[in-house]
Amino acid sequence: NTGTDLGRQLLGELLRNDEALIVVAIIFALLGLIPGMPHIPFLGAALVLGGYAWWRRRQRPKEVESPPPSASEPEEVNWDSVEPVDPLGLELGYRLIPLVDKGSGGELLARIRGVRKKYAQDFGFLVPAVHVRDNLELRPTLYRITIRGVEVASGEVLPDLLLAIDPGNVLGPLEGTPTRDPSFGLPAVWIDAQSRDKAVALGYTVVDPATVIATHLHQVLQQRAAELLGREEVEGLLSHLAVRSPKLVEDVIPKLLSVDRFKKILQNLLRESVPIRDLRTIVETLAEHAAESQDVDALTAAVRQALGPYIVQNLFAGQNELPVAVLDATLEQLLQDSLRNSSDHGQGDQIEPGLAQKVLEKAGTLMQQMEANGMQPVLLAMGPLRGFLARFLARSAPRLRVLSYGEIPDNKRIRVVGTLGA
Repeated sequence: NTGTDLGRQLLGELLRNDEALIVVAIIFALLGLIPGMPHIPFLGAALVLGGYAWWRRRQRPKEVESPPPSASEPEEVNWDSVEPVDPLGLELGYRLIPLVDKGSGGELLARIRGVRKKYAQDFGFLVPAVHVRDNLELRPTLYRITIRGVEVASGEVLPDLLLAIDPGNVLGPLEGTPTRDPSFGLPAVWIDAQSRDKAVALGYTVVDPATVIATHLHQVLQQRAAELLGREEVEGLLSHLAVRSPKLVEDVIPKLLSVDRFKKILQNLLRESVPIRDLRTIVETLAEHAAESQDVDALTAAVRQALGPYIVQNLFAGQNELPVAVLDATLEQLLQDSLRNSSDHGQGDQIEPGLAQKVLEKAGTLMQQMEANGMQPVLLAMGPLRGFLARFLARSAPRLRVLSYGEIPDNKRIRVVGTLGA
């Protein structure tokens, strides 16, 4: 290549490169400003080169910039996107939100902590934490209690009023909004704060909205505790017992009894509101019987008999004479024959539908009569029938406790106050 060809190549590269033209234009402009230099040629050259570079940029098609990712564009799905279901939840309508706001004087969270603590002391295990959240789909004054995402109870409270509950012996009516106590279904009235003293004087039980919800939650815990006792809670109970009695736990679970069977036994107890506080007695009883039988119902019956004095004390505090109902001898024989026939034919625990309906109706009536007379509704039955009757009567007479004769301590006397017959 000759020097002329090289010069043309350099000039061609210069004219095709806008950035180079701008740099050269700036150099020429600086040279034109130096004293003693020919100003007009350098400044003119700088103007021509700069103008040419600007013109080329205007002629060049604009590049389309790719838009930034939209804020609404969904992120990549991962395991963090899967929200676990709350074991125990409380959902509130928007007017009830101030009940959980400490800044507004809300006391509901403190009441819930108190409920969990009291339940742990009474029944022997700590239920899962209650996840409280608002739910705009609910009516403003409605709340609902959920277990594993399923609604199990609901109620309505008026956040600016007080609930006056009629326990059954009030001296007169109250002005207000009639309703029913969501926990026990008792007649009640929503009243303003100024009517509180009058309501108390008339014999009403007056509570604030936070107490109404907390009481309802406590009732649900008593009724649904078996559903809240999971494997994690059972292992926590065993770990706690192992600190005091390590050899006992080691010898029984899982050597004689699996954790799952042990959990089912505890759930059977809780299902009938039997506390599991005395875990040592429960495990010691299982140590005596688990080698002979792995049947959960049979082992539950053995544990209940060992806990008999404690069960009776909870039902008849301070009473040496126990007012109870018993099964009619004819009905008892019918039930035994019916269950025996069902078992022989591999049909499980079943009784004739007509007989079943009559027993359910009579049990509901018996429960109400005993409660009306101020007595704890308790039915005594033979050991083989106790478990079946407790499950069978749970719907029609939910507050009727069924005990076996073997669960009654020797130092207690029985007074028969009613008979369940068909």
